[in-house]
Amino acid sequence: MRYLSIVVGILLFTILGLTTYLKFLLPNAGPPPDITVELTDERIEHGRYLANHVMLCMDCHAVRDFSLFGGPPNPESHGSGGEYFGREMGLPGEFVTPNLTPAALGDWTDGEIFRAIVSGVSRDGTALFPLMPYPHYSQLDEEDIYAVIAYLRTLDPVETTHPARELDFPVSLLINTMPVKPQMQSRPGYDDPVSYGRYLITAAACTDCHTRMERGQYVGTPYGGGNEYIMPDGSVVRAANITPHETGIGNWSREQFIARFKAFSKETYTPRRVEPGQFQTIMPWPMYAEMDEEDLGAIYEYLQTITPADNRVVLFSPANPE
Repeated sequence: MRYLSIVVGILLFTILGLTTYLKFLLPNAGPPPDITVELTDERIEHGRYLANHVMLCMDCHAVRDFSLFGGPPNPESHGSGGEYFGREMGLPGEFVTPNLTPAALGDWTDGEIFRAIVSGVSRDGTALFPLMPYPHYSQLDEEDIYAVIAYLRTLDPVETTHPARELDFPVSLLINTMPVKPQMQSRPGYDDPVSYGRYLITAAACTDCHTRMERGQYVGTPYGGGNEYIMPDGSVVRAANITPHETGIGNWSREQFIARFKAFSKETYTPRRVEPGQFQTIMPWPMYAEMDEEDLGAIYEYLQTITPADNRVVLFSPANPE
């Protein structure tokens, strides 16, 4: 009994120590940098482009209307958050995207916003759940992050009240291990389209949707598709295979790849209404459609260099197939 008591005591002490470490000594991503982002017209415009058409901050930090194809964000919720992600999507809790307008971020320093974007640590030191793909943003050019910050400062302030997140155990403790220390890199030039395409696809966090995941871990071939998403009507949408295999985009030309995106451009496309049970997608086509053709072409060039995945994906299954 004495030996058993010693073992139990050691075990309890270890659990207490580990819990204390996870809860009170993490995250350890460092303090916010002491920076002031100058709000130039060029920087604001570049940030607008990134936030709306590459990094898609304005896709998640708004409420998407899935009565329309591709679920375009409701313009009235632009930047103010409110999109819900829950357990029925396979997540360890319930999350509502926060407000990014000056009504919420007005008293944050530029350094605090920068740290949140690239490290996943909020102003008060709280760890952010990586639904916001800060592990990808931590690999971008500092100037691109500065541009997004400048753009966020120009949004119309919108007052909102969103519910706090709910995290299931043990993620409620493990979340403090998720923030990262940034590994910033310079943005490649247009003269190196493969490297530039890799950079853009990192900024767009395409891996997170187009690589099959289980319990938050990648288990499929990168960009091989197959991730499942449950739509509000109960239908299932699956991410496409975008590798250079015949079951992916192996037979696509650069021009076809670009044309697929540009088919949803605001100049020519009006989002169509989707009834329950009809084909839908979570791919925000209208937002990506406004990417520069040169940027889309660079993404295509990079995708041609990755490992082909033999994975023919059924993109959509209705809730009640007849």
